[in-house]
Amino acid sequence: MAAVRDNKAQNRFELDVDGDVAFANYRVTPSAVIITHTETPRALRGRGIASELVRGALELIRADGRTVIAGCGFVVDYLRRNPEFADLAG
Repeated sequence: MAAVRDNKAQNRFELDVDGDVAFANYRVTPSAVIITHTETPRALRGRGIASELVRGALELIRADGRTVIAGCGFVVDYLRRNPEFADLAG
């Protein structure tokens, strides 16, 4: 599977899988990234792609020295299930 990338031109994190793109839209504040929506193409659902996307996005956010604000239910649930990212919660 490809690595998650930050498509700054479209304000979204992206993950290429089998010719499709899963993505997480975001907005940036001076100290945080607000993930507003995640979307996985129908053909890719049920394979853990969204979790892989969010994990990669959170790792990029951490590397950039920012926090994250979960503006999407999936990200709220992901953070709850993955306490190793608790330090990012803004």
